[in-house]
Formats: sequence, structure tokens, C-alpha cells
Amino acid sequence: MLRAVLFDIGGVLAITPTTRWQERWEAKLGLGPGAIDAALADVYRAGTVGDVTVDDVARTVAAKVSAEHAAVIIDDLWDEYLGQTNRRLLAYFAALRPRYRTGLLSNSWVGAREREQARHGFARHCDTIVYSHEEGMTKPGPRFYEVACARLGVRLQEVLFLDDIRGHVEAARGLGMTGVVFVDTGEALTDLRHLLD
Repeated sequence: MLRAVLFDIGGVLAITPTTRWQERWEAKLGLGPGAIDAALADVYRAGTVGDVTVDDVARTVAAKVSAEHAAVIIDDLWDEYLGQTNRRLLAYFAALRPRYRTGLLSNSWVGAREREQARHGFARHCDTIVYSHEEGMTKPGPRFYEVACARLGVRLQEVLFLDDIRGHVEAARGLGMTGVVFVDTGEALTDLRHLLD
């Protein structure tokens, strides 16, 4: 029997289309295509598991991209990362309580908890949020799913998991969870209602 629901954030509860911020800054700063992502590749990786701080990121952007424009570049990075709230899906998710324990499981980036709360207010709508940058592990690693289930006080077999990355859903299914691949909001709601309502 299902007792809990876990959702991914980026691409699911937050719609995150590309904003091409890198291309705009590369053109403005006279950098070649892909230069910004190459310069920040190490902090992208390290930030996902909390091996750098927000201040480390700011120093890296200043040193490797532009000291003059570092703060605005970081704001543009976060604007794409955060995206816009999927209000229709969030309303459904929030209404699952108290029938189900609810949580978010996210391959995140250092600073995401504060930024996402400011933009989306997710913490008001669920019982727990488990971030990779705080736990030092990511999906599809089994331990990450286990940590989330432990926070919800349920067994893996009692959890429905929704994610837009098929490999993450397949990993969850391999652990005994019920997995749903997010393609679009309408299809996800149909699948969720069939399984939960």
C-alpha cells in the first residue's frame, strides 16, 4: 500500500526551460561558445554534492568569467535553474496531505534550499525536502532514495516517486518503489490520480 509520495523538483514542480544566459554573456564578454560552462564545470559538479560553498561559486565566477559582472551572472544562472512554479502540479501535490506523507527529492545545487523557498515556497507544501547538495549524494544512487524514505518514515515499497528522468525512475523501481516518469503535467496528473485517488 502506498503511504508516501516523492516528487523531483527541476523539470517537474519547477518548469526550467533554457534561458540561454551563457550565450548572452559569452557574446557580451567576447568569449567563445561554451566557454562559461567549461569555466564553471568544476563548481557545477562540486555544488551538486555540497563540496563547494555559495561563496566559492561567487569567487569562481569572478575569477574565471567576470569579476565586474559576477553577481549578475550568478543571478542569471539561478533564474534558469529555478524556473517557474508548476502551479497546477504543486496544487495537486500539496493536497495529498494528510492522506500521504509527501517529500521532494532533488539533485540540487548549493544554495538551492534558500533560493527555491524564496521563489516557489515548496517547504510549505510537503513534509520534507531532501537535497543532494546537503546529503552529498545524488540520484540514481540507491542510498539517496533510502534517505528520503527514512525521512518520511516509510518503506521503499510504500512510496510513489515522480521524476522527469527515466533513469532515476527506473532506479527507484529497482528498489521497490512505484515510479512514474514525468512527461507533461496533464499526463502526470492522470497517472497520479490512477495510482493515488
